[in-house]
Amino acid sequence: MFDFSNILSLPVLVFMPLVFGIIIVLPFFPNNDITIRRFAKGCIVFQLIYSLLFWIFYDKGFISVYSLDWIKTLGIKFGFVMDELALVVSILTTVIFTFAAVMSKLHIKHGHKYYYALLLFFETTILGIFNAADIFTFFLFWELELVPAYFLIGYWGEGSNAKKSAMKFILYTFIGSLFMLVGLIMLHYFNFLSSGSMNGQIDMYNLDKVGTNLQILISVLLLIGFGVKLPVVPIHTWLPDAHTDAATPVSMILAGVLLKTGGYAIIRFNLQVLPEAFQIIAPILAILALINIIYTALVAYAQVDIKRIVAYSSISNMGLILLGICSMNIIGLTGSIFHIVAHGIITAGLFVICGIILLRCRERDINKLGGIAANMPRLFGFATVIILASIGLPSLAGFIGEVITITGALASDLSNTMKLTALLALPVLIVSSCYMLKFLHQGFFGAQGECNPSADIANHEFLVLIAIVVILLILGCFPASLINIIQNLNIIDGAVAW
Repeated sequence: MFDFSNILSLPVLVFMPLVFGIIIVLPFFPNNDITIRRFAKGCIVFQLIYSLLFWIFYDKGFISVYSLDWIKTLGIKFGFVMDELALVVSILTTVIFTFAAVMSKLHIKHGHKYYYALLLFFETTILGIFNAADIFTFFLFWELELVPAYFLIGYWGEGSNAKKSAMKFILYTFIGSLFMLVGLIMLHYFNFLSSGSMNGQIDMYNLDKVGTNLQILISVLLLIGFGVKLPVVPIHTWLPDAHTDAATPVSMILAGVLLKTGGYAIIRFNLQVLPEAFQIIAPILAILALINIIYTALVAYAQVDIKRIVAYSSISNMGLILLGICSMNIIGLTGSIFHIVAHGIITAGLFVICGIILLRCRERDINKLGGIAANMPRLFGFATVIILASIGLPSLAGFIGEVITITGALASDLSNTMKLTALLALPVLIVSSCYMLKFLHQGFFGAQGECNPSADIANHEFLVLIAIVVILLILGCFPASLINIIQNLNIIDGAVAW
């Protein structure tokens, strides 16, 4: 029998979408919208299947570090490695990109060749972030991700301010990256002073001989860069604008995957490499997480644009993920990673719903919608399940992540601040129920608004929505399938290690 594990390669996983994207823009490739769309979708589905093979055959003994010397004198390598955390978020990435590619059919009406090429390039940059073994490989992909993101938001955006929103995203991320780069350079330099060797490999860093105050400074610099992407209040204002003005498939990627790079980076660097400093920072960061949860939940309730409701709800959920990371115990960390996956799927589904409403009704103002359930019963059914998942209904994925995360924060031994923030976060779940049920009630029930669609969801939209609902049910009813993978992470003094 053929052993599929022999064909699994991390560089192939990361760069295969880029190769497919280059093929699309080559002069010999047919400049036909249908051909381009089908080829790109086939490539992204193939990438999904390839990533699932990593899950099936995953074994630390065979997924080894791949590296090439990059700047040898500085110990910098171009390399990739996969552990359970990278495996989980990589599969989430390929799933969300598959959904986005399918949903692009009706939302993208021009520039198909360059749109799908950039979409594939975007997938490569995200996978590069999640599987980078060296800090400078990580930073390279962190910055390269800005290129496709800018054009996908600005050029194919649905809002009149799409280019402005894209530039705002670039400026916020770039400024945050400057702080992050200083932190990475300091991390690399003081690791050399501490260990006596130049090595940029993330799992080889050792700052035991570096003073606590210096570790805290490095950790804060990194958190500024990661906090922009997560995002953390008050450096969050790029996100509602980007989500609102981006095309639906791009919004799905931004909320479903891009935000998760911030949480991933905090786990990978602040928690794994600088646990001593993070232990001191965590209670303060937990307060910021609580502000994220409460403030943006209240702002979400005040919104009338359905895409902005979903955007602010995403920021609120990122606060919950951050709170779980700050607990610095296996329960909270498991809940955070689980919620990264659950929220990624849920928010992709919510943007699918928003996109379908926008296509059929040409309207996003919730006050002008109404009565959609009578005309679009299939959309209403899917919307009900996904919205209930977002507010944490038991048996759906959102509930599991929220419960484990809050439990982890309550069980934290760091300080009473962690327990207090967890207790204060619990009532906010009621607020989240209010703004999401407001979305469901005003958008789908009540008197007929200005929206009177003549058709329900199309077949490709049905496939995406049914896949999302099935995933939410599987993760909600059988959470151990994901939790067991997450808990295989080695935990040393509260930090994740390869």
